[in-house]
Amino acid sequence: MPRTARDVVFVDGVRTPFGKAGKGLYAETRADDLVVRVIRELLRRNPGLPPERVDEVAIAATTQIGDQGLTIGRSAALLAGLPRSVPGYAIDRMCAGAMTAVTTSGAGISFGAYDIAIAGGVEHMGRHPMGEGVDPNPRFLSEKLVDTSALVMGNTAENLHDRYPAITKDRADAYALRSQEKVAKAYADGKMQPDLVEVLVRSAEQGYGLADADEPPRPETTLEGLAGLKTPFRAHGNVTPGNAAGLNDGATGAIIAAEDVAAQMGLNAPMRLVDFSFAGVEPEVMGEGPVPATERLLARQQMGVDEIGLIEINEAFAVQVLAFLEHFGIADDDTRVNPWGGAIALGHPLASSGVRLMMQLARQFAERPDVRYGLTTMCVGMGMGGTVLWENTNWEGAAK
Repeated sequence: MPRTARDVVFVDGVRTPFGKAGKGLYAETRADDLVVRVIRELLRRNPGLPPERVDEVAIAATTQIGDQGLTIGRSAALLAGLPRSVPGYAIDRMCAGAMTAVTTSGAGISFGAYDIAIAGGVEHMGRHPMGEGVDPNPRFLSEKLVDTSALVMGNTAENLHDRYPAITKDRADAYALRSQEKVAKAYADGKMQPDLVEVLVRSAEQGYGLADADEPPRPETTLEGLAGLKTPFRAHGNVTPGNAAGLNDGATGAIIAAEDVAAQMGLNAPMRLVDFSFAGVEPEVMGEGPVPATERLLARQQMGVDEIGLIEINEAFAVQVLAFLEHFGIADDDTRVNPWGGAIALGHPLASSGVRLMMQLARQFAERPDVRYGLTTMCVGMGMGGTVLWENTNWEGAAK
């Protein structure tokens, strides 16, 4: 039988507070338990969704070993108490893992294979450092398929500074400071807290406690302090721990559904999936990935960037965000971009971050019925970028 594509909506998203890798919040917490906490909270917050109506659980992790292995989408679904009839799987597209979990699930829903899915990601970089267990094929270097710098993300950011010489260290630091300031204001205004699920944690030193806020933000940051930080990836370089995201732990999850099914079940859906695009770039400048991904999407939709009212871009490095803004002629301090701050302050637990972008956009849509379209976009290791276009279901112009 021929199938008709269905509209897909983002119903709800939650995340654990993000922690610092190493001796941070989750030093003694398992990665799969973070995912379980997210799944259970999604179901608790949406009582109109019977667990047996979940058709798929797609969870991303970049390092799929240990407590991030064992097909984590399926294992986390079982641990969370979902019926055994609910399947699940794991995804890896490095930083865009959770983004890919959403777009892949959304494509399945649009096609009619699913009605409802839970999609998200987790990264416990304290337990599983970036690149753990990786064995790059020697052909990458022997056949000069990539430069050696492509395998170290900080080096790729320095390369991006070379490509965009107008993006100076001072400019990157100024952007990083704004990210810290915006996150601090968002917390003070109560913007972040509704999307966080508390996690029971323990440590040998302090015993049991609750993780209820992000650990990485540094509200005391100053330009003077940023200027004095070392550049670990290149002598006299531009990339520092202050203008880049840190090494973090955390999990995210979202309910994605067919719009008609969500309406039938009384599930409020703040935004509609319009289109998505992934693109490849030279691995040596992986931070440029959001540019072609966004260009392809906008060209397909016959839209200009001026029609986008909100942009949530992952801040792996300040230079990566600034390169995107410079390419599209957007000012560094444009109010459409990351209104509540981003990963430089909040942290970037790799595969989980794509859904954090979506959650923040959904919250902003609810406050901005004047905005119709928004983007979530990010760079991806090994030279890729991903962009998703969303429509505000509460857009005031829809009723006209």
